[in-house]
Amino acid sequence: MATENSASGHARCAVVTGAARGIGLAIAEQLARDGLSVVATDRDGELAHAEAERLRAQGLAVQGAALDVQDRAAVRALFATLPAIDVVVNNAGIASTMIPFRELDADRLRSMMGVNLLGSFIVAQEAVRRMPEGGRVVQIASRGYLGGAGAAHYVASKAAVVGMVRAMAIELRWRGITVNAVAPGMVDTRMLEGYTPEMRRALEQREPAGAAASPQTIADAVSFLASPRAGQCNGQVLFVDGGKSVGMPPL
Repeated sequence: MATENSASGHARCAVVTGAARGIGLAIAEQLARDGLSVVATDRDGELAHAEAERLRAQGLAVQGAALDVQDRAAVRALFATLPAIDVVVNNAGIASTMIPFRELDADRLRSMMGVNLLGSFIVAQEAVRRMPEGGRVVQIASRGYLGGAGAAHYVASKAAVVGMVRAMAIELRWRGITVNAVAPGMVDTRMLEGYTPEMRRALEQREPAGAAASPQTIADAVSFLASPRAGQCNGQVLFVDGGKSVGMPPL
């Protein structure tokens, strides 16, 4: 059953970026099951449309759209076709192979910041310009923003996203809009496909749960923050990492 925006009477609309696979796809599906009308965007527009068609066959209100989050004109044009944007989830992002700080070049840093920070900024800014009272902004950060060797560019990009969340939350609370972040730990997505089975087992052994989280686990966290139930949550970072972010147990 669709949930309605009480001010306009239309079904609540959510936009999810990076939603053709993995965490983003799980989020788009969960929000649709929550009763929202969802626009699932991705640079891979063909896959986004195919997944949206699959979900529509299940009776869910999901539309696919091709979108480069760094292209403000494209973001603005897409958003202009929507009656309003009640929820926006910035999931689009990139990771990278590990590289020592002394070898990190400016082009790698710019590329990482371009998608993870600038793209998130553009989508969030264009969304809140069209967002009614009671709107929800959810940014997908990462436990990695706490720091890590060989990933200065990634850590910096996600730390910047968290800083932006806090600043946005202060500014937008007067409009009844909340802004929060979800910080996943290790998640079972295609990013793990590059690891050998031995490397993956070693990584999973360092996780409190002994395994990577499922994309659905992250989607459940987003579902809460995107809902009216989370009205008192603002400017927060919700870690979904089994507790690893608070420290490791003694050996």
